[in-house]
Amino acid sequence: MSVAEPKRDESSTRPVWGWAFVTAMADVKLPGLKAHALFWPVTVLGIVLDLWTKSAVFAWLEQPDAKFPLIDGLLNLVTALNTGAAFGIATGQRYLLIAVSVVALIVILAVFLFGGSWQKLVHITLGLFAAGVCGNLYDRIFNDGLVRDFIDVVIWPGKHWPAFNLADTMLCTAVGLLLVSSLFTGMSCQKHAQQRK
Repeated sequence: MSVAEPKRDESSTRPVWGWAFVTAMADVKLPGLKAHALFWPVTVLGIVLDLWTKSAVFAWLEQPDAKFPLIDGLLNLVTALNTGAAFGIATGQRYLLIAVSVVALIVILAVFLFGGSWQKLVHITLGLFAAGVCGNLYDRIFNDGLVRDFIDVVIWPGKHWPAFNLADTMLCTAVGLLLVSSLFTGMSCQKHAQQRK
């Protein structure tokens, strides 16, 4: 004597698409005016500053591999062209780096629009990320894949940190702010949890 198997509800195993997806997206709260008033000015100002400083320094120094000391033995202005990412990663892989930058920019915009964060620091951080990505992406697209770097820091006599630009500085600052933001968020969550006990 066989026992009939209970009928499965196949709808529970299907992905949420169609009208259900539209309904779920309707519940997502987009960032308000204050968030936009932080994110977009930081992004636009960051891009403008990055592109202007690159153009100004390269026009001023004129020659390739030129150097001008700002703080003798510590900080120089240089004209260096980089075909890769930070520390020479993916050197010569122009189209790969463009694709990675475009994907990163899409992710940044998606996190800003749909991430649901209301923290000002997060909006500033995302603006810095967007500006940094756009600044170097511009060079990769419109400067034959050559990113213009001009800040040279001497870390030890005869030893130099790889040359960088304002876009790189904004990306590093954004990473630092993101760590600070997550640290304070974690501490805030622990404080709330302890208060509930």
